[in-house]
Amino acid sequence: MSDCVSLVELSISCSNLLDKDVGSKSDPLCVLLQKNQETWTEVGRTEKLMNSSSPSFSTRLRVQFHFESVQNLKFCIYDIDNKTSDLKDDDFLGGAELTLGQIVSSKSVTRPLQLKKDKPAGKGSITVSTNTAALLILQLRSEMGLKQN
Repeated sequence: MSDCVSLVELSISCSNLLDKDVGSKSDPLCVLLQKNQETWTEVGRTEKLMNSSSPSFSTRLRVQFHFESVQNLKFCIYDIDNKTSDLKDDDFLGGAELTLGQIVSSKSVTRPLQLKKDKPAGKGSITVSTNTAALLILQLRSEMGLKQN
């Protein structure tokens, strides 16, 4: 039997982000990384939202969900203050690690943001959710051998 794979869309929101800007709130963006063996690879980014400490990103990030595999994901929130795509000169507001299976099975997962392992990013948190009804449709289409749109 072949590996069952479906495309999952993730919605991301945050609350109580650290404020790294002077005179205004942070301009956050979320970067999604996926672990492949020992290396983290960027899978996608949300849009940047201006002056928001509790953003709800409209860009949904898409990930292939392999039903029989553990897929480690890392969500990193940055304060973007320039027009470059390089994140080295942007402020890291916090991150969280989850597996795609945790998100799919729970429909919605909220975790505290961390600056480093065991170092919280203030009271910041991230919520990642997926539409499981859409996932079930994709799964059924896959099982029936139909192409996904």
